[in-house]
Amino acid sequence: MRTCDFCGRQEDDDAATLAWSTAVERGRTRTFCDICSREHVRAMEGKLDSDWW
Repeated sequence: MRTCDFCGRQEDDDAATLAWSTAVERGRTRTFCDICSREHVRAMEGKLDSDWW
């Protein structure tokens, strides 16, 4: 089961999590759901920590 580190959404199905994204922040791997990924794509591309979103 994957959990979005931003909104807390959980998903059991691996196929449904294909659109999810991952990032490494301060040495810790973080996972973001497809909705949060789309909503914050510019901040992710700018390499801003999720604390700044």
